[in-house]
Amino acid sequence: MPSAVKIAVTVPAQLYKAVESARKQHGRTRSAVVQEALRHWLRQQAQAALVREYEHGYQRKPEMKREIDAAIVTTIGVFDDDESDW
Repeated sequence: MPSAVKIAVTVPAQLYKAVESARKQHGRTRSAVVQEALRHWLRQQAQAALVREYEHGYQRKPEMKREIDAAIVTTIGVFDDDESDW
């Protein structure tokens, strides 16, 4: 596959005008703005997949009361008000 490919997309006129205005104001090319948006979307999709996987894991095997109590004790120990540890 070539290092870059051309694509054609259709967007609403108002979105086009807003993007054109913003990209010119920031000195960006249309391609750079679209690439940034696509990378952002891909990261967002990957993050959403991780969250779904995390949630599914807890649905399969929820935390037990013992584990929750241990987490609370640990949190209290970490966030106590004794600033001399800092």
